[in-house]
Amino acid sequence: MKRQLPILIVAISFLTAQAAFAQSSADDWTQWRGQNRDGIAEVLWPDTLSVDKLVEERSIALQPGYSGPIVVGDTVFVTETQDKKNEVVKAIRISDGSELWSASWEGSMRVPFFASANGSWIRATPAWDEGRLYVAGMKDVLVCLDAETGKQIWKRDFPADSGTKVPDFGFVSSPLIDGEYVYVQAGGCFQKLNKKTGDTVWKSLDDGGGMNGSAFSSPSIATFAGKRQAVVLTRTTLNGVDLESGQKLWSQEIPAFRGMNIVTPTVFEDGIFLSTYGGTSQFFEVSQSGGVFQLTEKWKAAMQGYMTTPVVVDGHAYLRLRNQRFVCFDLKTGEVKWRTKPYGKYASLIAAGDRIMALDERGDLILFRANPEKFEVVDQRKVADDSWAHLAATSDRLFVRDLNALKIFRWKKTSGEVSLK
Repeated sequence: MKRQLPILIVAISFLTAQAAFAQSSADDWTQWRGQNRDGIAEVLWPDTLSVDKLVEERSIALQPGYSGPIVVGDTVFVTETQDKKNEVVKAIRISDGSELWSASWEGSMRVPFFASANGSWIRATPAWDEGRLYVAGMKDVLVCLDAETGKQIWKRDFPADSGTKVPDFGFVSSPLIDGEYVYVQAGGCFQKLNKKTGDTVWKSLDDGGGMNGSAFSSPSIATFAGKRQAVVLTRTTLNGVDLESGQKLWSQEIPAFRGMNIVTPTVFEDGIFLSTYGGTSQFFEVSQSGGVFQLTEKWKAAMQGYMTTPVVVDGHAYLRLRNQRFVCFDLKTGEVKWRTKPYGKYASLIAAGDRIMALDERGDLILFRANPEKFEVVDQRKVADDSWAHLAATSDRLFVRDLNALKIFRWKKTSGEVSLK
């Protein structure tokens, strides 16, 4: 028995580690825009971005990629495109920066010349769920990996499986996990897959893929009039989709330049806010009467969004417009509370309490207050050189995906900082 005891202890430790890795905590950042896909972080932030308060722990060299990092426990997952040929996923231990594993497949591509200024590297943010990692590759593939080992569990090649066209701009919509299923805007449609096998359950919203189909936006889930449903923005329409059957519950045409509907629809109370490239900013109320859903436009503003999905704090939406200005909307009335001078082209946003962190594509990090009365910058600092990837945040760290590196910053807290909401 004495000889067996060490073996038993090792086995128990191994199983315990596996069980811990298969579960997430409220502090993790497990998918596009965080745990709830809303850009809200339950964190304590410093009142300054100075180097002695926001400390850069390490910078880990990577090849190009625009996917946002995701974080589970002491592991951060990142993607890259290597040598313009292979797409790679890496798991990195946060505490020491060591690489735990990497997985790769051949699958890079070139986007059309008029979009090539932003490169052709992997873009969609992966999703983590119950010990599995779901990664979208540019050539319209979805790969499911064991998040502890990197071993491939299954892979879907949608053009090969369905005969659809490879999207000219790549698979850029981020996967959504809900219950036992993963939802993707891929294969020329919106579809529901069994998350354990990759098998398709249903398809909806066929768009044909290729140049004029294939989504830029990422789906979310909301409840309207007591009905839980997927909220899906295609290149041309905003839609509600029944999660069980795939039936389209409602649809609204959303004009945009060349179908550049990019932002994730923002759900607020019983409605949806959108701001589109070449279109407008508008708010729709979703209602149901006699079993039929309908959308009613509550207000519209002649302002165009771009790639920045807004964050909502106390009924106000904060976002970056196509004209490079920050703006604050009152979502109930459509009133523009304020606009700023131009900053960068794009910003990823995370809100915590009454503060918002914005990272623009030039690597400028701006901390400002969620104040509808005025644009109030708390601090600003250069943290990267080229960063179109979305920020990720945990209780004590900020993760910045620079074009050629992952930068990990740690917050050193002092009294008087923003409290948890």
